[in-house]
Amino acid sequence: MQSVAKIRLADALVKIMEKEGIKYIFGHPGEQILPVYQSLRKSSIKHVLMRHEQGAVHAADGYARASLQPGICIASGGPGALNMAMGVATAYKDSIPLIVITGDVPSNLKGENVFQDVDVNAVFEPITLQSHLIDEPDKGIELIKKTFLTLKTGKTGPIHLNIPRDTLEKEVNPSLLDESVERNTKTDWKDINQVEGLLRNSERPLLLVGAGVLWSHAVNEVNNFAKQHQIPVATTYPARGVIGENHPLSLGLLGTRGTPRANYAGKNADLILAIGCRLSERTQKGLDNAPTIHVNMDKTVLNGNINIQADVKEFMGKISQTSTKSTEKWLHELKNYDNVQEIRTNFDKTPLKPQRAIKEILGGLGSSILVNDAGSHTTWVNLLMKVSEPSSLIFSGGFGPMGYGIPAAVGVSLARPDKNVVVVVGDGGFQMTSQEMATIFELDLPIMICLINNQSLGIIRQWQELYYGGAFQVKLENPDFVKLATAYHLKAKMVDSPGDVLVAVEDGLKLNKPLLIEIKVDENEDIPLPK
Repeated sequence: MQSVAKIRLADALVKIMEKEGIKYIFGHPGEQILPVYQSLRKSSIKHVLMRHEQGAVHAADGYARASLQPGICIASGGPGALNMAMGVATAYKDSIPLIVITGDVPSNLKGENVFQDVDVNAVFEPITLQSHLIDEPDKGIELIKKTFLTLKTGKTGPIHLNIPRDTLEKEVNPSLLDESVERNTKTDWKDINQVEGLLRNSERPLLLVGAGVLWSHAVNEVNNFAKQHQIPVATTYPARGVIGENHPLSLGLLGTRGTPRANYAGKNADLILAIGCRLSERTQKGLDNAPTIHVNMDKTVLNGNINIQADVKEFMGKISQTSTKSTEKWLHELKNYDNVQEIRTNFDKTPLKPQRAIKEILGGLGSSILVNDAGSHTTWVNLLMKVSEPSSLIFSGGFGPMGYGIPAAVGVSLARPDKNVVVVVGDGGFQMTSQEMATIFELDLPIMICLINNQSLGIIRQWQELYYGGAFQVKLENPDFVKLATAYHLKAKMVDSPGDVLVAVEDGLKLNKPLLIEIKVDENEDIPLPK
């Protein structure tokens, strides 16, 4: 009988990803990961060469948020792996499903303090769901299969596979690729009757929706339930748009930076149905003491009066036919509650106010996806934007690193080629990952970068002036951003007057090409701080 030719673990890993339908891998090559790159050379999967490993993770993160499928990123050992830590922590805080693959020094040199040897798993363990050192090829096959299964059926977040270079070169029997793996998902329905009883008796219910609704692909189920039972909906930041914010049942964001109406509902409801969210300290700012039903796959975050560890989609199926009381009076009360947030944007003089600039960007956005970086502009976008569709406002909420926006936009654009992508980034965050303009140009992605230039680290300056006796080390001596973008072969222009931003954005989107718009704004304008 003819024996089956064995294949290298590196080839097997790529074949499994092909079978899983992976289209893109974001990475940066290095010595210890080269066996995987040799396999990718022959693969249908497109490798996206990012200019920094942090950018590779942010791009995979953006891809995952926009496609609602796991993102894949790879890098070499030592410095390559550690450069990924910022992006991995970002994904971990927001429960973004990523598969993070790193090469490592050969097994016989691990722990010997040789060139680029470091305990990568010790670094990644606290910022991932799992971090594995794969020292046997058969184990590598099983783990990557279990990783895909876990991210499809369980708690989401980054899972790290660290593989020494010699292990990647070892051979496995290709029959292992066809063997199935199993995962025991824990679902607890013992309190479902009590949940149904609370729903039946509630006169002032509130649906509080988190990003778990997106990852369980339960947007339609949540919308149908809310509309069928006429229950108002508030969201956490990453779930904005799960129900369009112009819908009569939508109250918008709840908690810190939340709308007055959503926070009023959170404090006056007689029942909170918290679905697929963490109930973070920022969300709890908008809640009081109403009984809370908390549904999440992640047992460690459950914090309600009744806790259901379950998939959101399955849970919605369980309660969909529960009879409920009329909410007409409750909805009328919420509709008449003063929801005005006093944010003036009609400034018509220069220097251009940042809130006016953001208002004009949003006015020209159309159906584009907006990717936010971290900085004072983030607050203005949050306060001024109405989000009409899920995954149309993308921002790293839980960790909030500067430099997220531009590389994340690469992943978003590849995930949604039918959409233009607009990045709003400050001059501080822009200079953290500006090298990824090279990737945008190389791939000819229709990404517009709106660079808000206030020549400072604005929020930090504001905190210093309020509490620390004045600004210190926050003034930025910036380059000529238009020339910099042009050097990366992007079209670029500068605007600094009211009215010009809207025109520049609308004209720029018509190009359907990479573009940078530098927007010079008043460096002394402060954001409203949360109370």
